Parts: sequence; structure tokens; C-alpha cells
Amino acid sequence: MVAVVVGIVVATAGVSGFVYLLARSGHLPMPVAAAAKAEPSGPSATRALVLDSLLVNLADSGGSAYLRVGMTLRVVDVVEKSGAKKDNKAVDEKMSKDVEAAVRDTALTVLGRQTSEGLLAPDGKEKLKIELKAAMAKHNADLKIEDLFFTEFLVQR
Repeated sequence: MVAVVVGIVVATAGVSGFVYLLARSGHLPMPVAAAAKAEPSGPSATRALVLDSLLVNLADSGGSAYLRVGMTLRVVDVVEKSGAKKDNKAVDEKMSKDVEAAVRDTALTVLGRQTSEGLLAPDGKEKLKIELKAAMAKHNADLKIEDLFFTEFLVQR
């Protein structure tokens, strides 16, 4: 009797492990509702803020190094207190130009403090992204940056 119970437990564990491995590898089709991942609470519409290329002298000792960088920011759209997104195009365009000018100013300030050695280090771009996001959050409190992408990155020594 004990042997039968142990056999059933071992067989059940083996089948369960096999099904788990199939599900994790993607070879076992799962219903869409069960496979759906949890979405973050509350809708957050984003848009891309594409900046023209920036050209900056770097803080190297020789003074001859420069950086040309293009950036695109994924920002959370501005939502009014009523919860509705603004639809006035003229206001949106003016606000977009103001935001772009503030972002460019902050980016130029941060980029001008960089050195070519720091930027060309293996983790240089990631450190720069973190520094840019922090500076933009500090200087542009109304702007909620979800992500920052380099679309162009050239260091000239």
C-alpha cells in the first residue's frame, strides 16, 4: 500500500514538472486570459519627444573633444485634473516647444560636463542616461520621462 502511494506521488510530481517546463518554454499553448501579464494600474498614455541632434564640447583637458547626440524621450502625456487629456492643438504645440527648449537646455548642461573617457567606457551611455533622467526630473518637474533613447551618439576626440 505504501509503495502505491509513493508511486502515485512520484508520478504526479513528474507529470507536474514536465507540464511546468513545457509551459515555461512556450511549447504548451496557454489561453490568452491566463497568459496575460498584469498591467500597471491606471492608463498612462505616452508620446515620443524627438530632439534634434545636439553638438557639445566635452570637458576633456585638451578642449578638442566633442559629442554629437540625438535623443528621443518617451514622456507621459499631460493630463488635466479632470483626468481628460488636453486636445487643444495650439496649446499642445506651444507647450511642446517650451518643454523641448527646457529639455535641450538641461541636456546641454549635463552633456557639457562629460568627458570622452567617461562616455566611451563600457557603461558610459547607461550612466549618462541615468544622469540625464535625474537632471531632467529635477529641472522639469512637470515632465514625466518614462524612458530615454539615444538615436545618434558620436564622440570625436
